This record gives sequence, structure tokens and C-alpha cells, in this order.
Amino acid sequence: MVTAIVMVQAERSLIQETAAALAGVPGVREVYSVTGEWDIVAILKLGEYEALDDVVTGHLRKVAGILKTQTMLAFRTYSGELLDQGFGVGLDESQNR
Repeated sequence: MVTAIVMVQAERSLIQETAAALAGVPGVREVYSVTGEWDIVAILKLGEYEALDDVVTGHLRKVAGILKTQTMLAFRTYSGELLDQGFGVGLDESQNR
């Protein structure tokens, strides 16, 4: 299984529509709107490395509103419990449940 993280800069007026369209692309498992330099982050889970080209350059190019992307490949997956702890940093404990 290949995991890729795609950061997306989108046209400001189309962020929600772009995120929704990304969620419908085959191989895209999760889509988040985020703060900072990038507007959207998409998590891809692909059966093989060769599928990355089809998804990123084939499908993502056709999504309206995308201005720029940056793709990273994941080397290793860590425990889901540890990841949950990391994402909970700074949140009220009642929000983590």
C-alpha cells in the first residue's frame, strides 16, 4: 500500500467545491481543509506506486480550483493511537473523546 499526502493551494472562492471534488477522486481516502500556506490536504491510499501518476497527474489536474499542489510519499506508518495523541495536542480533553 502506498500512502501519499497531497497539499493543495486552491482558488479562495472554490475551496469547498475543490475539497468536495477531491474527495470523489479514486484513491483519495481523506480530505481536510487546513490553515497555513496550503488550503487543502488530501490523503491518498493506493495499491501500487504506479497508480500515483494516474491519480495525481491524471485526476487531480481535472479538478477545478486547484492552483498548485505538492505531493509527499509516506515512508512509514506509526500507530494510530500515537497519531491520535499528536492531533489532540492543544485541545480540551473533552474534545478528544
